[in-house]
Amino acid sequence: MSENVFKGVEIVGTSEQSFTHAIEVAVQRARQTLHNLSWFVVTEQRGGLQQGRLEYQVTLRVYFKLDAAQETSEAGE
Repeated sequence: MSENVFKGVEIVGTSEQSFTHAIEVAVQRARQTLHNLSWFVVTEQRGGLQQGRLEYQVTLRVYFKLDAAQETSEAGE
């Protein structure tokens, strides 16, 4: 059995198309800076009006696997 450690961060994605698209936007952007993404949890959905148009907003917690160097430094804090 492997022993892995994961960290989660909260992000918000927005879209003028749909909640699903807002999730895709958020995850795609997270992939650009966070490595080893493993899963996400949608914690909130809401909408807004921007200049008369609907804006879909989704809050996510995305989780990624820490590498060995991060596990050591995280444990020491």
